[in-house]
Amino acid sequence: MSIKANLILFFWVFASFSCLFSSLTVAKSASRFPSSAIRAELAGKNSNKLYKAKYFTQILDHFNFNPKSYHRFQHRYLINETYWGGPKKNSPIFVYTGNEGDIEWFAQNTGFMYDVAPAFEALLVFIEHRFYGKSIPFGGDKDIAYSNASTLGYLTSAQALADYATLIIDLKRNLTAVDAPVVVFGGSYGGMLASWFRLKYPHIAIGALASSAPILNFDNITSPYSFNNIVTRDFRSESENCYKVIKGSWKRIEKAGKRAGGLELLRKSFGICKNYIDADALEGWLQTAFIYTAMTDYPTPSNFLNPLPPYPVKQMCKAIDDPKTGNDTFAKLYGAANVYYNYSGTATCFNLADSSDPHGLDMWGWQACTEMIMPTEGNNKESIFPESQWSYSERAAGCKAYFDVDPRPSWITTEFGGHVNRKKMMSLSMCHAYLTRGVGQQDIYRVLKRASGFEQYLLTFELRLSRVLKNISKTIVAIVAEQGAHHVDLRFATKEDPKWLRDARQMEISIISKWISQYYHDLAHNF
Repeated sequence: MSIKANLILFFWVFASFSCLFSSLTVAKSASRFPSSAIRAELAGKNSNKLYKAKYFTQILDHFNFNPKSYHRFQHRYLINETYWGGPKKNSPIFVYTGNEGDIEWFAQNTGFMYDVAPAFEALLVFIEHRFYGKSIPFGGDKDIAYSNASTLGYLTSAQALADYATLIIDLKRNLTAVDAPVVVFGGSYGGMLASWFRLKYPHIAIGALASSAPILNFDNITSPYSFNNIVTRDFRSESENCYKVIKGSWKRIEKAGKRAGGLELLRKSFGICKNYIDADALEGWLQTAFIYTAMTDYPTPSNFLNPLPPYPVKQMCKAIDDPKTGNDTFAKLYGAANVYYNYSGTATCFNLADSSDPHGLDMWGWQACTEMIMPTEGNNKESIFPESQWSYSERAAGCKAYFDVDPRPSWITTEFGGHVNRKKMMSLSMCHAYLTRGVGQQDIYRVLKRASGFEQYLLTFELRLSRVLKNISKTIVAIVAEQGAHHVDLRFATKEDPKWLRDARQMEISIISKWISQYYHDLAHNF
């Protein structure tokens, strides 16, 4: 069982208040680090029946009044009216706050919303994030939109949140459903956006379900070692030998790459395509597999990042511990890598030079160079990966060289709050080595408490680097599901789901139901 990704469910009643990339292709195919080719999770569903695509004419800049601010672009959203009870009944609207990629991918991987829509008679809306998918400003021309910092400067979380607010208000007006309650949903970065949307726009959304949303992973609130420590514990909990083999493999790969004939040995050992082989690229390819497998250590078969079996970390360690491979470290790693990159058995070789980006995630690089400064790259002596230090100066230099932009590492905590005092944080995480007191900034717990005079809110966290492990108030309650994985609660339900996952989802349903019931009560009594 996974110990890394406790699914923390934050239920906020009467309170206000989510990248790594990798790829594989068949024949001329494989992965690189850190980019991505990610497959959609349809779970047996027909995507044509899941939603209809529509467009909203969106403003370029919500926060200024100069002539350029009024430029417009076509903003895509997906809608499903199958189960909606309609405006006369003020039936709810469930909105997904889109992540850093094509919104169809996220709509196809957020089955929870489809599963619960009939019971709530809910309208489903999935809004694409600006600068991703087909929601590209500057006439939809990516060459212009992505060309420099002057155009990319409009790609921010605050602009995206304002996009969502503007679109939701206009949609409700057009549907004559101005009194319909809105609940926002999101996972990972989308979960961060859902939580921040509830905080910034409480008059629009009565609550939010933010799954695996690392809102505390900023401005030295959590340790840069935390993420990889969790990955390490995940594999080590399955098998000490598995952990030791992976940990000791990096020096073996490095030595092989430096000696005569070593690169050819690596190519053959790992089934790498003949077009390109490099020891560093191979290490990145393997690290991607281990990280993403730990993140998506789901209890059922999945096809979110790549096709994977249930509990894929266990399967990776099983391959590494296979006595048939003897002491051949490379054969062990090859078996583990195949769990992530070739579980379907269709790949003929792995292309380390592949730079495809089928889901349009590349502009996350811009966000990671401006406001999304989330240190996760550090590795301590116990890490499964080579020991390394997180360096902000290196990140800043790279961003300056590539985008000609200077990061603002404290902007997110300035905009949304975040810092926690040392005594509180030490009781909540293992990140004491990199804490700051946050003088002059808003402790996120105080932010939440002070906002509790508003409506309901639901928040789910995953991963120890950013989660909150205790109740913040009587109406902000933390519930821990020890075997969770990356926004697993938002996936389509299956017959194989374990009891803890079914219970977690049922609790979410129950609390959302209470929010909506309370909203209807208040509406009837003009509260």
